[in-house]
Amino acid sequence: MIRKRHLIGMLALVALPAAFSPATAQTASANWPDKPIRFITPYPPGGSSDIITRFIGDRVSKALGQPVIVENKPGAGAALGTEYAARAAPDGYTFFVGPTATVAVAPYLRKTGYTWESFTPIAKLSSSYGLIATRKDAPFSNYKEFIAAAKANPNKFTFASNGVGSIVHLTGVLLHKQSGVEVTHVPYKGAMESMTDMIGGRIDVMYDPVTAARVKSGDLKGLATTSDIRNPQLPDIPTLKEQGFSVNPPSWFGLFAPKGTPAPIVARMAEETAKVLAGPGVREQLLLSAMYPDFAGPAEFAKQVERDANHLRDVVQKEGIKGD
Repeated sequence: MIRKRHLIGMLALVALPAAFSPATAQTASANWPDKPIRFITPYPPGGSSDIITRFIGDRVSKALGQPVIVENKPGAGAALGTEYAARAAPDGYTFFVGPTATVAVAPYLRKTGYTWESFTPIAKLSSSYGLIATRKDAPFSNYKEFIAAAKANPNKFTFASNGVGSIVHLTGVLLHKQSGVEVTHVPYKGAMESMTDMIGGRIDVMYDPVTAARVKSGDLKGLATTSDIRNPQLPDIPTLKEQGFSVNPPSWFGLFAPKGTPAPIVARMAEETAKVLAGPGVREQLLLSAMYPDFAGPAEFAKQVERDANHLRDVVQKEGIKGD
């Protein structure tokens, strides 16, 4: 005979699914948010990821009437914080802000505890102006001339990146393949080191917007902007498209939720994010990090994330690129 307490326990287990039924989720969504929200960034304080996370988080907080707490969780090439966010409860109180490289590239470079499919894309926040720069005494004045020089001198020129498999590295690989040139890759631990070497004449090209200030000061020469629009801080530098190149390397920041987050919460967060990005001062703030607001909602952004991830996966696998 089943004891009474065992019977009660079994009945409680049978009732558990009801606690997580669509009706309950709907009620939770209707009351959302009724407590503080977390925004996870997988990078340390001070960088572009931290800046955009805090800026967007602050304005979303005001719109929703709840505190947004930013948590920096760096480590393992940003995989630590990304996996942490992917494994968070999909209850609408944990969100993730990350770039193309972390979401759409890293899982193909090394073993991670997540893929882009571990998340529900909510909104594309920004895109990078991107910048291709060279030393100021280089014998070419734009990217088209650099490619002509590289074709005439295979492997004579070098390009730097802030690490194997970084979006900076993959941008160079994509453009070189499209143009049919061979340029030697020199990976560095950070952009500051490679930029110092390029100013010193030891590196020829960088595909990194961090060079913008040095280009503006005249220490380096700008060859092209990689986005479809010119950078207003460097209005004289033509885009790749203007120079006849069709590749537009994806470089965005996006807002994500753990997979399974209720659709009404995703829709509401996307709506509020769109309002934030259209608000005053946003373009000027993002420009400080060589970015511009570039909103896309859940459906459109999900398609872009999938498309970019598949494309970059193919590049990584075809070129045999392995993460550090």
